[in-house]
Amino acid sequence: MPENRWERVDIKTVGLLPNVLARQKAREAGAVEAWFIDTDGTVKEGASTNAWIVTADGTLVTRPAEFGILRGITRATVMDVAKKLGLKVEERSFSVDEAKGAKEAFITAATTVVMPVVDIDGASVANGHPGSVTLSLREAFFDIAEKTPA
Repeated sequence: MPENRWERVDIKTVGLLPNVLARQKAREAGAVEAWFIDTDGTVKEGASTNAWIVTADGTLVTRPAEFGILRGITRATVMDVAKKLGLKVEERSFSVDEAKGAKEAFITAATTVVMPVVDIDGASVANGHPGSVTLSLREAFFDIAEKTPA
């Protein structure tokens, strides 16, 4: 989806109509989530998630949580989990084409935690199945959550 939201999406607000409409359009197309795309063709974030890819060398890539995306507590936790697993995390932009050609892709949010992305616009990501990095992050996330006192 082309970016069509107000400029300060980094501020949590109830003004989410563009997000809701993007997600509805994605669902109508048979997808779970929509990614907002900047005018330069890079992925910003999902309608209600943060977007990630795994490069061929196993580096996790997600857009910097500066102005323009919502930080996300789950995003920050996944970064911590990744470091504990010895995975490199790189905060930079990536294009839709780079995501389609990635080793893996996934989204993070409080409601989905770490969810594999196996298809982008009808194109399979890698072999079209959840990848081992994504699955290990998901498992480790829950392991840490279970061991953390409430």
